[in-house]
Amino acid sequence: MSETKIEKLNLVLGIALSLFCLIELNLRKMQEMSVLAIFSMFGIALCFLNKPIHERLKENKYCRIVDFILAALTAATFLYVVAQSEEIFKGCWLDGMQLGDRAGIERPLDYFFAGLALILILEATRRAIGYSLPILSFVFVGYAYYGSEEWFPDWAFPHRGYSFDSIVAKSYSSVGVFGPATSVMFNYVFPFVLFGAFLQATGATQFIIDFAHRLFGHTPGGPAKVAVVSSGLMGSLSGSAVANTATTGTFTIPLMISTGFKGDIAAGIEAAASSGGALVPPVMGAGAYMMLEILSQVQSEGPPIELLDILKAAVIPALLYYFSLFMIVHFYSRSIGSGTEVKQEQTGPLLPFEGIIFFSAFAILVSVLLLGKTVMMAVSVSLAGTIVLSTFNHRTRLSKKAVFDAMKKAAIDSIPLISAAACVGIILGVVLQTGVGPKLPMKLLPLAENNLPAALALIMASSILLGMGLPSSVCYLLLVTIIGDVLGKLGVPLLCAHFFIFYFGMMSMVTPPVALAAYTAASIAGTNVIKTSFVAFRFALVGFTLPYMFVFDPALLMIDAQGGPASIGQMVLATIYSVFGILPFAAGIAGYLFKPLGWPLRTVLFAASALLLIPNSFALTDGLNFTWLDVGGIVVFGVVCFVNRRGSKAS
Repeated sequence: MSETKIEKLNLVLGIALSLFCLIELNLRKMQEMSVLAIFSMFGIALCFLNKPIHERLKENKYCRIVDFILAALTAATFLYVVAQSEEIFKGCWLDGMQLGDRAGIERPLDYFFAGLALILILEATRRAIGYSLPILSFVFVGYAYYGSEEWFPDWAFPHRGYSFDSIVAKSYSSVGVFGPATSVMFNYVFPFVLFGAFLQATGATQFIIDFAHRLFGHTPGGPAKVAVVSSGLMGSLSGSAVANTATTGTFTIPLMISTGFKGDIAAGIEAAASSGGALVPPVMGAGAYMMLEILSQVQSEGPPIELLDILKAAVIPALLYYFSLFMIVHFYSRSIGSGTEVKQEQTGPLLPFEGIIFFSAFAILVSVLLLGKTVMMAVSVSLAGTIVLSTFNHRTRLSKKAVFDAMKKAAIDSIPLISAAACVGIILGVVLQTGVGPKLPMKLLPLAENNLPAALALIMASSILLGMGLPSSVCYLLLVTIIGDVLGKLGVPLLCAHFFIFYFGMMSMVTPPVALAAYTAASIAGTNVIKTSFVAFRFALVGFTLPYMFVFDPALLMIDAQGGPASIGQMVLATIYSVFGILPFAAGIAGYLFKPLGWPLRTVLFAASALLLIPNSFALTDGLNFTWLDVGGIVVFGVVCFVNRRGSKAS
């Protein structure tokens, strides 16, 4: 089949997926398992049509035939679930029983389609995001099959052992592939991806880039600052690190390169900036809504945590992350000279109506959420408002083709998300079946010996390891399922514990060797993916310190140590010394303050930052977490500023 016909098929499937999601999200006519089966079917079938077996074989005729066969098998396996679940197909039910009612007494045909589906999911995930997650899934399946007490020692979490049929059935069920990971993708993530595609179609995305240029384009490092600000604003609505990188990066990365930045530096800055979008309210890569759903299930005492509590808690850390990135970019740009300013002809005029659309969409979304409506309702209303507003200007008015193209783009952009969610479902099914979820925290707690810093370090390592190659929201769900109980048992407020895990899930986007946002940026810049990943990691380093900062000082999340609301004084002071801690950190990373810094002064700056950011109990004022170490950090930073500035004047 020619590429033109494939594009037409993509268009048809993209429109079908988008319309199906919008209709089902608002009307709820089908069984949940059937809905998620159809949703997964579209995403995985599109993966086989658009992601070749190997890049070198994408033009091979026989490989393309295999791709279409796999897409057809995908449709058959997932539609089998629909046929065995929906009342309208009752005459087709095996033994007259619905699929969900056959749990534990599945028929051979159930096992066949379930096994085939898992193979298709693993292959689709390999094509979409690489080998890391499929390998991890194989490890968990192997653990379920071979992990009996006969084979495994006590320290390796042995269980009673499970047959391959039971593993397959559990994985391809409402607690596995059609469980929370795919449900979150359908209910929260895809609607925002679709929303972002329509915003881009109206030109609102370009407005954000031009707006950032007007603010910072003619300062040192202007293009990089444009990338930071525009990616943060776009990420506040899209929340997808990869989609954000692909959208804003196509403009900002070439612009940075054209004004003096090396390719890997430009790509790393864009990847770090786009990854931070998952931290910015109100969307947070759908993490806020996922967190709310999980917290409502695990919270056992105290007033219930509301969506507004989560959104408020995310504000200060998100601002600190982007402030850090902005300052690193500023100091780095100063270090490479003033040739990084943007020429006027490199950007277009500011288009105000596109700005009205963007900020109106943002306002509608937040307003509907604050009125207590569902996320699906908020996205639907905001999307409808965007389309209506776009009709009032000829530049933003969406033609039928533009609407259809936006639907197709949303579907294509969702391929890695849907595939990863289905694959994570396999792992979650094994976790639930074997009971390893509760066992791992029980092992981690003795290792930490009730030592909170040790527990945090262990969880950070687990988060980074398990999160490699996963979308942020999927990573959070996987991690909170496996290790979420540890922090709560060590006395950390529930909201802090979940934000700690969520942040390190987000950092997996820029953590080598599997850093999806950095990979996307590298493909735009034409640079080495590993080198770009390490650059992105360096620029985003403050993201590894922020979780520790708000665990030890919850005022940064606008709560106190007991989980109640923090006072204004606590929040202001926590923010101030965090800013003072970030400034020497940013200068040390960039190697520049008022003039280039040697390693001795950079080391002193890192020490000053550590003094300001690490926790201790020697508070100067009761009720306010301001300490002698904070005073020492400010003094050390002031001395370095004096010495470096004096040296710059002397030179």
